[in-house]
Amino acid sequence: MKTMNHSIVRCICAIIVGVLLVAWPEAAIVYLVIAIGALFFLPGIYAVLSYLLKGKQLGMPFPLVSIGSGLFGLWLMISPAFFVNILMYVLGAILAFAGISQLVNLFAAKKWTEVPVGYYVVPVLVLLAGLLVLANPFAAASVPFLILGVSSIVYGVSELINQLRFRKQEETPVIEDAEIVEVTPIEE
Repeated sequence: MKTMNHSIVRCICAIIVGVLLVAWPEAAIVYLVIAIGALFFLPGIYAVLSYLLKGKQLGMPFPLVSIGSGLFGLWLMISPAFFVNILMYVLGAILAFAGISQLVNLFAAKKWTEVPVGYYVVPVLVLLAGLLVLANPFAAASVPFLILGVSSIVYGVSELINQLRFRKQEETPVIEDAEIVEVTPIEE
């Protein structure tokens, strides 16, 4: 029974996380950047504190990189939207340039061979995706979280249905028409 209860709780948690990701994907991006910031900040601060408490006496070098890591993590935690936008602009520019590069290569190849129209579809789609990301970077960043949220909901619902449908019934053995046999000890 405990195993089933844990499974049901896991399914409900997956559904809740999925609904939250679908309802607020932009917030999920921000919290991811904040979590990454904490992963930079905490080890950086720990190293600095370790140096101040014990490192000076042991002659350890000053942890300059750890201070940089801590400050970078703090910056990520304080202004996560700034970093999401920068990252998405870089990704959008890379996609746009990749699409343009593929189109230029196809036009160059057209000089010595025939290039079917179908070959232009993917570069145009990559270029359009890059331009879309550049036009609306925050919405483009939320798409993976929407997919993750929907997947989490589908997993949670299907697993919950499976748990409820196929749960093992705990049965207590029932003894019907049992004969009582008297055992007598064997004398030697």
